[in-house]
Amino acid sequence: MRKDVLNQIKLIREEIGVLNKSELARRFNCDRRTIDKYLDGSSNESRKPREIKSKIENFEEVIIDKVDNWGSNSMAVYKYIQKKGYNGGYHTVNNYVKEHKKAEIKKATIRFDTSPGLQAQVDWKESIKMISRNGEIFEINIFLMVLGYSRLKYLKLTVDRVQETLFECLFEGFRYFEGIPKEILFDNMSTVVDRSRTTFKNVAINQRFKYFSMDSGFEIITCRPYRPETKGKVETLAKLVDRLTPYNEEFDTFQDLEKIVIEFNEDINNEISQATNEMPFKRFEKEKEYLNPLPTMDLLLSYFHHEKEYKVSKESMIRYKGKKYSVPTIYIDKYVTVSEIDSELQIHYSKDLIACHKISEKILHYKKEHAKEILKSDALKHYSDEDIENFIEQNLRNMDIFLEG
Repeated sequence: MRKDVLNQIKLIREEIGVLNKSELARRFNCDRRTIDKYLDGSSNESRKPREIKSKIENFEEVIIDKVDNWGSNSMAVYKYIQKKGYNGGYHTVNNYVKEHKKAEIKKATIRFDTSPGLQAQVDWKESIKMISRNGEIFEINIFLMVLGYSRLKYLKLTVDRVQETLFECLFEGFRYFEGIPKEILFDNMSTVVDRSRTTFKNVAINQRFKYFSMDSGFEIITCRPYRPETKGKVETLAKLVDRLTPYNEEFDTFQDLEKIVIEFNEDINNEISQATNEMPFKRFEKEKEYLNPLPTMDLLLSYFHHEKEYKVSKESMIRYKGKKYSVPTIYIDKYVTVSEIDSELQIHYSKDLIACHKISEKILHYKKEHAKEILKSDALKHYSDEDIENFIEQNLRNMDIFLEG
């Protein structure tokens, strides 16, 4: 459509009110029938703009389905819809997928900034290696639960990430918060999600964990595809690792590391949160009244408070919380159970109590009779009982190093 022709006809019509079609056709170098169209009102001025339908419009639903429910990437979707009749370009598909994901990420971020008492998130920092003063390597994990409204955080140091440990961490977190949020968001960790029955589209919650959530009174929420890590959560774990690194070769025991993490936990809950511009403890004063009340805690204890099995090593010791405890040599390669009672570690084989040690800061714990058995069976096997006993008495202070080697 020639706008110059249309504009000139408007001016001429306004000025003289009478138009010579042949003269107009000659002046604008066009066919007389074209002039008729302008004068009859069938021009673009009155015509509705033509609706241009995007080539991708008919495929939007299938694209979202493949991306959201099956984890397909842009190229895979592009190749797929080509076979279904799509004749547009790859960049159109890729841009559409990017914009869709941005919108979903925004939804997820808004979701975490929720009302008081509604949601918490759980995450782990896995396999952190720390070195003690004695050169011993401790491989630890950090459990984190953070409330969505106040950003109050609970941290716990662990030596594993098994389901019983997760139950215990959640239990302790609930006690720390003095209440339970209505829902908790988890990554798709194997202790929560039954991966053998899970597809990208449908998440199957682990049955035992489902029972725990029902007894606790919270709803399990699992991460959606491409849901980002909550910024505050990631920053907390990164800060923790940064603050732990200077303590390499500055601690002796697992308990020392526990104290460091506890102190850090208190520090970050008294620092201004970048997400809320308030201290979590102060903001928590408003949130705590919205948390669900604690259930009967004995019920939750049953999910994790039971004796674990530990294998007795070749040196007739078991490792428990980063320390070693001796047992009689007849239990080497056998599995024993332990329990802490009144600052003592009791070690059982079947139902028999086979050793009892006072819990202390020492790395190695052994009974004199166990030390005698260990030495007699290996390093001093050619010595008499009397000589071994004299050796133990004279070298008791160095036995930690001797037995550890």
